[in-house]
Amino acid sequence: MSNHDPANSADRPAATPAPPGPSGQRQRARQQTDEEFSAFYRENIRPLTGFLINHGAGVQVAADIAQEVMTDAYRNWEHITHPKAWVHKAASRALVRKVASVEEPVDYVPEPTSLVPRPDAIAEWEARHDALPLLCSLPMKQRQAMAWTLAGFTPTDIADHLGLLAENVRANLKKARRTAAAYLKAREEDQ
Repeated sequence: MSNHDPANSADRPAATPAPPGPSGQRQRARQQTDEEFSAFYRENIRPLTGFLINHGAGVQVAADIAQEVMTDAYRNWEHITHPKAWVHKAASRALVRKVASVEEPVDYVPEPTSLVPRPDAIAEWEARHDALPLLCSLPMKQRQAMAWTLAGFTPTDIADHLGLLAENVRANLKKARRTAAAYLKAREEDQ
């Protein structure tokens, strides 16, 4: 699964050839793993952050959790068979732990990161994304089903990853879609 991007090859230093023998094979394997993970990371970090936001996390919290989950994924990369599902499931669980551990919300000034370079623009960013108010208004199970669906998972996938019945996921999606339709209709009438 090589994801070599010739457009970016000039940005990276040329790889030094690995020495022959077992240590060279390990070095080549590590290099291939690093390349595979890097491609996965670049392709999935922003959608994973969006997935967490769709679950109700603030932008800064979502970015932090996504980064932590990707770090764990890198550490376990050789043992992960379905990376996209693995990071989404781990991120979902991390968010639940984060929400459960919060005793009292405290306002703080977030620091810039590579995923959120302008923390002062978070409210502006959230306001531009029409789906967020809708998702935030949904009950947790419906929001969860919708967030996984928006991340590209089918109801069967969602059920498998969350240990739920596919029928329950479909029912929650149906309810969420009905709520979304009513929300959009009301918005159109207000305009």
